[in-house]
Amino acid sequence: MNHQSYTRGRQDKALLAMTIGAAFDATVAKFSEREALVVRHQNLRYSWRELAEAVDRQARALLALGLQSGDRLGIWAPNCAEWCITQFASAKIGAVLVNINPAYRSSELEYALKQSGCRWVICADAFKTSDYHAMLQGLVPELANAEPGTLASEKLPELRGVVSLADNPPAGFLAWSALQGRAAEVSAEQLAERQALLQFDDPINIQYTSGTTGFPKGATLSHYNILNNGYMVGESLGLTEHDRLVIPVPLYHCFGMVMGNLGCMTHGSTMIYPGDAFDPLTTLRAVAEEKATALYGVPTMFIAELDHPQRGEFDLSSLRTGIMAGATCPIEVMRRVIKEMHMSEVQIAYGMTETSPVSLQTGPEDELELRVTTVGRTQPHLESKIVDAEGRIVPRGTIGELCTRGYSVMLGYWNNPQATAEAIDAGRWMHTGDLASMDENGYVCIVGRSKDMIIRGGENIYPRELEEFFFTHPAVADVQVIGIPCSKYGEEIVAWVKFHPGHSATEEELKAWAKERIAHFKVPRHFRFVDAFPMTVTGKIQKFRMREISIEELTPPKDGKVTAIR
Repeated sequence: MNHQSYTRGRQDKALLAMTIGAAFDATVAKFSEREALVVRHQNLRYSWRELAEAVDRQARALLALGLQSGDRLGIWAPNCAEWCITQFASAKIGAVLVNINPAYRSSELEYALKQSGCRWVICADAFKTSDYHAMLQGLVPELANAEPGTLASEKLPELRGVVSLADNPPAGFLAWSALQGRAAEVSAEQLAERQALLQFDDPINIQYTSGTTGFPKGATLSHYNILNNGYMVGESLGLTEHDRLVIPVPLYHCFGMVMGNLGCMTHGSTMIYPGDAFDPLTTLRAVAEEKATALYGVPTMFIAELDHPQRGEFDLSSLRTGIMAGATCPIEVMRRVIKEMHMSEVQIAYGMTETSPVSLQTGPEDELELRVTTVGRTQPHLESKIVDAEGRIVPRGTIGELCTRGYSVMLGYWNNPQATAEAIDAGRWMHTGDLASMDENGYVCIVGRSKDMIIRGGENIYPRELEEFFFTHPAVADVQVIGIPCSKYGEEIVAWVKFHPGHSATEEELKAWAKERIAHFKVPRHFRFVDAFPMTVTGKIQKFRMREISIEELTPPKDGKVTAIR
């Protein structure tokens, strides 16, 4: 038996040596009249044949704009049919799709567009509190007097124009409908010629990672990276053309566009968007009315669905499988999803944007205990290892940093060789920054981020362990544990707690309950009761922001100033 913390995934299923466009065309040929895409908030439904017609029309229209292979095309919009169509259309012409977070504001937008060198941007008119048109007008005032395609911007010199999804956008914007009209300028033969020139190792997608310090980095992913990752995730779920997947996670993130869209496309499954953004009620309704067989989400989404007062009104019995990922998956939540949402085959997936994203996944044959206590085993055609601070592989059962290698590792960070070299070592291992251990059978348990580990009085405390512990309290719906500076112990523990509806507990009650069950040094010194946690649009908890807030509230001022970790 191998006693080193190293494993290699199965090799029995071949990787897809093709571009996304070629894979899309193969699926269309095989399942042309089956339902491909359902966008409930837009009241739109497409068969694979109809979706192919929309994708090819958009691809020809993008060629008419003058986009060359390798040019960057930004998309700044919430979940919608146009997002999906643009994803496949850009892949067919070799334009690198730059996913822009729908929550970005002007300065973040400027950085992403400039750093990636976008030639064109496709945007919604607005989303939630963000007025996309107004932000672009402020950033690029030259738009007002420029014909689409002739833009010359001082701040964004490579940008040539902006396409709006609105019917009647402001001056300078090219309406989506007008863009579609330009498809007539390019023949199907010209599109086929372009598509035939593409290679599967070409970059096709840039996704900006939401770093807690410094500027975001653009993870650059190839056709081969993301097509195969979506395919392998779907293989693990057992997806077929008869499956119907509800996708409430954002498309701009790998969870939506890779695990969702590409996972469905490579298996002929139906993609279902319940809304432009996550809402537990619309998600539950979509599952019931569309007779979905699979559902994706991060833990906070599943918690919101489970605790929704109207959940009992919806028949969820059609569900079979799905994925809970994107954040630490609480054991108690997983058990409730299996029991109360009929997702007997639900799986845990682990990864990061830089690895396309999934590198570890549980399987449908795994025992429940493994599916609720680990993130599974190494995905097919990938390698995993756990190393110490010197980069040496540690024995099984020992905590260290998780690294991954294989087809899924990004090409690099866009125009950032230094950051790329810091993340990917000479052996092409991607260093995740996550602390993990591997058991004798190759199952990996994530214990937390290396930077999140709390050292209190010389004791190493892993937030994940404490979070799982507090989930067993009957009143606790969700909990996040962080550390803040302490002059006496180095760090002190703070637990942010969200209660189930109709439940509550005091700080004293939680401390007393904990003291009876765990070591005294693990009992949090402080508790903060909240209705929601600071999080990104993808549902990832922002522990750095929670740490900042806790420090501001709990750290004694020194000379009138608050000591804070940044």
